[in-house]
Amino acid sequence: MPSAVTLIYSERLSSAAQYAYAATAPAEARLIFLAGSCPLNEDGTTAGIGDYKAQAAKAVENMCLALEAAGAGIGDVISTRVLVASTQQADLVAAWEVVRAAFGGHDVPSTLMGVTVLGYDHQLVEIEAVAAVMD
Repeated sequence: MPSAVTLIYSERLSSAAQYAYAATAPAEARLIFLAGSCPLNEDGTTAGIGDYKAQAAKAVENMCLALEAAGAGIGDVISTRVLVASTQQADLVAAWEVVRAAFGGHDVPSTLMGVTVLGYDHQLVEIEAVAAVMD
């Protein structure tokens, strides 16, 4: 089935960004709004305590499970927001590199943000995503 997501690039914007600057989906696409994907194990405990990369990987894994439950995959994601509980740019970059690698060539528009605190004990990373599919 063809993808509902079209990534948009502009030669007038910096090529330093590792993502498309915009994305579209046709009017007949079904949009899927995911809750923030957290680095939680199935038993509710936080994975990778103190490790930004491990938490980013677990959040990506959980995001993929939520996408699957909604009838989508990572290639159907149209945008993301990656939240990292840190004031250090290196911590944000560590989490981002894991998320970016998971998306491969599907470099959707993304926002990377440092925040003061996230909702679960020891949580350092959360990923919000929107996807679009053609049913």
